[in-house]
Amino acid sequence: MPRRNLPQQLIPLVGTDRCPLLIDVRRASALSASPVRIAGAIWRDHMSAHEWLPQLPDRRPIVVYCTHGHNVSEIATATLTAAGADVAMLEGGIEAWVAAGGPTIARDAAGLDAGLAVPSVWVTRERPKIDRIACPWLIRRFIDPLAVFHFVNAEWVKDVADETGWIPFDIKDVFYSHRGEECTFDTLISEFGLTDPALLHLAKIVRGADTARLDLEPQAAGLLAISLGLSAIEEDDLQQLEKGLNVYDALYGWCRYATAETHNWPVKAP
Repeated sequence: MPRRNLPQQLIPLVGTDRCPLLIDVRRASALSASPVRIAGAIWRDHMSAHEWLPQLPDRRPIVVYCTHGHNVSEIATATLTAAGADVAMLEGGIEAWVAAGGPTIARDAAGLDAGLAVPSVWVTRERPKIDRIACPWLIRRFIDPLAVFHFVNAEWVKDVADETGWIPFDIKDVFYSHRGEECTFDTLISEFGLTDPALLHLAKIVRGADTARLDLEPQAAGLLAISLGLSAIEEDDLQQLEKGLNVYDALYGWCRYATAETHNWPVKAP
């Protein structure tokens, strides 16, 4: 009997580095008829699990889901289990997930394959500070967990994107960039239809730090200082990105669970 996870068990893990790899195994016709997928999920053909499993990150737990959590998920789970994967299926499928209030994202978005059959590849300016770390965090945690990022000279971002097909972000005159008073992080949230309250709170902090409006949220000044400091001590942009992911994990955790928590010294006696 395959292991099953309830939506309520998985929802708290979305947006964290503890979330299993969520794989949408709905039939292609069901996928194309649906406007959304679960946040952070990628699509794979349930009948070809033996082919795509070796392409996934080693030893990462997997949860598969279909529309209702019936035979399509059962087939994928059985094949993956036989191949030695650490796999469970989502009880009730995406229908149960939506009913439980689980986060979803828009399936169609500019530059992305609708089912993320292959990892998306993004490119932006080198020497990132705020938006160019926050956006990759958002993409990896909510949009495409296997996304790849490149940092190049600002002068050549558009040319590189045109030649390679990579998705440019956070530069002028591209789709995923600042719009009015909002930053690229806001644009991604809007385009992918994300409505998680904690994520929207984090967006205000990012916006305040990235657009020099530190009055938007008290935490914006702290994020600005941390971002500038990290950029100053880390010369490798990709290493800075990996370290920066921890910063946004922590900020998202605070927005989601700890905004009412206080910290005082000395500790009061029990």
